[in-house]
Amino acid sequence: MEQVLGLLRIRVKRGMNLVRRDAHSSDPFVVVTMGPQKLKTRVVENSCNPEWNEELTLAIKEHHNNEPVILKVYDKDTFTSHDKMGEAKIDVKPFLEEVRRMGLQEQLLPEGTEEIKRVQPSRDNCLAEESRILSCNGKITQDMILRLTNVETGEVEVHIEWISVPSSRGF
Repeated sequence: MEQVLGLLRIRVKRGMNLVRRDAHSSDPFVVVTMGPQKLKTRVVENSCNPEWNEELTLAIKEHHNNEPVILKVYDKDTFTSHDKMGEAKIDVKPFLEEVRRMGLQEQLLPEGTEEIKRVQPSRDNCLAEESRILSCNGKITQDMILRLTNVETGEVEVHIEWISVPSSRGF
């Protein structure tokens, strides 16, 4: 069986300026995938600026830790297939590199909040602005605003956090 290195908790906070797919608004929800894992948020009805504030957790496995996390936003339709409202790729490599580096000294993570690394928007990620990887009270976290692709407009705000698994040997 494949070794789980740890868990990646993704808080899908909110969508901003999402496209309208219905007459006056949209009924958006988010599908998060990484390899074979697939999770989804609840639907927020009649909103182009939805607040999900939902936590989804992915297992980071030995042979899949370089795969991106894909967020796809859809408009829920009852009688037809759901309309696509854009997608974004979270490049988790910089985050996992810092987890790997800090994991060796996890018990030494400082209390309070300390910046570990800054990640700049690039072609390899969908960041709308600079994002910071932080050590926050013993946890490694990152907040980011992702610009949706394959759509006219829209952004999704997410927060990711590493969760160590006691039975795992980690990185």
